[in-house]
Amino acid sequence: MNQTIEFTRPDGKKAPGYYVAPEHADGAPGLVLIEEWWGVTDHMKRLAERFAKNGFRVIVPDLYRGRTAAVGDEANHLMEGLDFGDAATQDVRGAAQYLLSSGSAKVGVMGFCMGGALTLLAAMYDPEFSAAVTFYGFPPPEAGDLGAIKIPVQGHWGERDSFFGMDRVNDIEKRFKEIGVPYEFHRYDAEHGFNNPNEQGNSGLGHYHEEHSERSLHRANDFLKKHLA
Repeated sequence: MNQTIEFTRPDGKKAPGYYVAPEHADGAPGLVLIEEWWGVTDHMKRLAERFAKNGFRVIVPDLYRGRTAAVGDEANHLMEGLDFGDAATQDVRGAAQYLLSSGSAKVGVMGFCMGGALTLLAAMYDPEFSAAVTFYGFPPPEAGDLGAIKIPVQGHWGERDSFFGMDRVNDIEKRFKEIGVPYEFHRYDAEHGFNNPNEQGNSGLGHYHEEHSERSLHRANDFLKKHLA
């Protein structure tokens, strides 16, 4: 089952999202999947459908409210207009609350690029989540102390990422070790956005790497199943 739904944010406002459920949805774990800076594209919908087939009830909050981008300048414009704090603590948290109130005992959060940064913000500030997976995305240091995270975190990073540098990834890992945040990081010989197939030349950077994409998604699936069981 896949459909566009509306859920209630903690502040009482309504927000839209793309919802997909497995065939046997009763009691299935929930997953809030956060878009890349391109928006809720067909690629993000297919990822949601993939995880639904693997047994998760998935919501992709539509942070851009129906808008998507095909080129980088357009995507950057949309992202710059987004209030990250509001997105993480209202839209993303509201999606988690919807999943919990409608049958999921536990909910995880996963995101790519911009969505990866929002994933770590949600892990810091949204108590509804039980696990987090970020793909090549992290928030700036001024967004808060990532050492405050209490839930298990999995990270997937491209060693040749020119958007999110590995120096900051190494700093985050050092902080996680200092505080004892349960985490696992996986590094790949890849560039930024290696999970996006950039089909038909739209909404992607052309950095897709099939082997790394499949390995990282399998790792994410196993990690979420382990911590949301």
